[in-house]
Amino acid sequence: MERTAYFDNAKLALIFLVVFGHLIQPFTDGSQGINTLYMWIYTFHMPAFIFLAGFFAKGLGNKKYIMNLAKKLLLPYLIFQLLYSGYYLFLGHNDWQTGIFYPHWSLWFLFSLFSWHLLLYFFKKMPPLVSMTLAVGIGLIVGYFGEIGHTFSLSRTFVFFPFFLIGYWLTKDHVMFLKRKSMRFASLAVMAIVAIAIFIAPDFNSGWLLASKSYIDLGLPEFGVVARLLVYATSAAMAMSVLAWIPTKNNLLTKYGTQTLYVYLLHGFFVQFFRDTNLFEVNGVMDLVGLAVIAAAIVLLLSSKPIQVVSQPIIEGKTSILRNSNKRSKHNQPEPSHLNK
Repeated sequence: MERTAYFDNAKLALIFLVVFGHLIQPFTDGSQGINTLYMWIYTFHMPAFIFLAGFFAKGLGNKKYIMNLAKKLLLPYLIFQLLYSGYYLFLGHNDWQTGIFYPHWSLWFLFSLFSWHLLLYFFKKMPPLVSMTLAVGIGLIVGYFGEIGHTFSLSRTFVFFPFFLIGYWLTKDHVMFLKRKSMRFASLAVMAIVAIAIFIAPDFNSGWLLASKSYIDLGLPEFGVVARLLVYATSAAMAMSVLAWIPTKNNLLTKYGTQTLYVYLLHGFFVQFFRDTNLFEVNGVMDLVGLAVIAAAIVLLLSSKPIQVVSQPIIEGKTSILRNSNKRSKHNQPEPSHLNK
């Protein structure tokens, strides 16, 4: 699919919020304001990211397609599962040794993304309304089963799948509908109301937004389905509201939105180090702004060409960036002086 600046801008904004959210998480217990900001970000940043992944999904389902997906998603998952295990051991974490199918930290997304592509092959054969109803129904039901949790990223796979599926069903025209003035003004009200609601009810369990625990673990064994429905509605409204404000034109930062996978996989090494060393403190608004600047710097660094050259072999299993750079450098070299005579 032809690249569109809007979607690259959206991915860049969302990956920044992923990094920023992870940076401020250790400070949520000591500040109601930071907790509100953290929870507010988490209502939409992964649902919106997953929606965009579904928007560009093909769901072919043939053998070649599955093998390419495994190479693109499962192989980096296995590599980074080992890398993070070693890194946690280096940092002295007691929980560094986990099962290969118990994803470290943010690696759940790779496993779930692979699973969503497989599920899409079957769900795309149904009428859109039927497939969405079934996907939401499964997302609601799995909360009653404590066995469906973090292992294999099963809980998140089922709970977040409706956002991936709606991304597949919608078109660019549907998404651009959000850019209308009426939608943008309405989005401001939605974002403000959600922020106020979170601030008034700071004891809301963030596990509802992370989608990795059962209703029993979240304290609502009987009425969890109602709570998850409300979370679905809130996340969908927030995702639409934020996407309504994404710029549609190319700018100096747009190109960085094409490398979000690098940022997603690598930023954890920074965040975990910062957490373990207690390198930062947040005692005011300016400290929060400073963390936002650091988050932006991490995104730009991990999207840069040198990082891509070094990490592409383990993230994408190829060295095309390095080869292309070598070809360009050879092409730009001046001819030997004796050839010019």
